[in-house]
Amino acid sequence: MALGVNASTDTAAQPPPGHGTSAGRDTESGPRLSEAVGPLTFTRLKWTSFFHSVVYLSLIVCAIAGLAAPTLVLGWTHGILWIVMSIVCIAAVRLRVIPLRLGVAVAVLGGLGPFVGSFEFVREQGRRAHPASPSEPPPAPVPGSPTER
Repeated sequence: MALGVNASTDTAAQPPPGHGTSAGRDTESGPRLSEAVGPLTFTRLKWTSFFHSVVYLSLIVCAIAGLAAPTLVLGWTHGILWIVMSIVCIAAVRLRVIPLRLGVAVAVLGGLGPFVGSFEFVREQGRRAHPASPSEPPPAPVPGSPTER
C-alpha cells in the first residue's frame, strides 16, 4: 500500500481540505473570498488600515510643524503598524480573506503611504457589496479587436 492512499478511496487524487471546488478554488468570476478566518476579518483589517492612515497623516502634520517628540512617536507607530499590517495582509491573502491586489497595496505601498491601502479596502468593500451577477452578459467586443472576429 502506497503512502497517502486510503484503500477505500483514492485520497491522493483529491485536493487537500479547504482546496476543493467548494472552498478556495478560482471560479470563472475569480477567486472566492471569505469574510473572515478566525479573528482575521475583512472589517478588522479595513479599520486598522484607516487607523494607520490617520497615524500617517498625523505624522506628516507633526513633521511639517516641527514637533519632534510627536513625530518620533508617530514615526515608530507608523513603522510598526506597516510591518504588522504587511504580515497580516500576506496571511489574509493566503487565507483568501482579501484579494492579492489589496494585499500588495498594503504591504508594498503602505510604507510610503497607507492611504492607498485604505482606498483599496473601500474599493473591495464596494465590489463585495455589488458583485457582478453570473447572469449578466459579457461586455461587447471592441471593434477591430481579436475577440470580435
